[in-house]
Amino acid sequence: MATNIVRHEGVTNCQRTTFLRRPGFTIWLTGLSASGKSTIATALEEYFLSNAISAYRLDGDNIRFGLNKDLGFSQTDRIENIRRISEVAKLFADSATIAITACISPYIADRDIARGLHDAAKLKFIEVHVDVPLEVAEQRDPKGLYQKARAGIIKNFTGIDAPYEKPKNPEVYIDTSRQSVEDAVAKIVEHLERDEILRVPGRGCPQC
Repeated sequence: MATNIVRHEGVTNCQRTTFLRRPGFTIWLTGLSASGKSTIATALEEYFLSNAISAYRLDGDNIRFGLNKDLGFSQTDRIENIRRISEVAKLFADSATIAITACISPYIADRDIARGLHDAAKLKFIEVHVDVPLEVAEQRDPKGLYQKARAGIIKNFTGIDAPYEKPKNPEVYIDTSRQSVEDAVAKIVEHLERDEILRVPGRGCPQC
């Protein structure tokens, strides 16, 4: 823990939201490898940008090439991986951008920490469970990871020899064995519109 530091206050989230006329928040996609998280996240990002809404996708694999390249796949490293992604997503949301994460994030406790960070900052956090039967994920296996895990080449692989803890009460549930990418995007957008999450808060918003 760093010492001798003092937070420097500046432009507030409420001011950014008012100036840019868009609120920021995080859409957290969680699910097994090959469930379709990254594909949905990319389509969702394209949807927002095509409608002139600032959004950025934080893909779990992509982040491991940079920010988290020092982390492996032990439980300790997985926890730290999600903690860092959570902090980055919160910064994007605070900047009045929609952060879209696509990472397995297998543990409920870690996703609860991510939500707690956003709650403390008065930022919306929408958990989306991108579900798929394990056998379907293994049939897809676009990266050949399940095959390697079954052969013992990859250790601590979620769904095979490491657990995946399903969300108990996600804001949005998607089964990609039954729903298309377009259906998934429409379902997420429908939730945002129904709960007025895309609406700019008034001058009396909690951040002010």
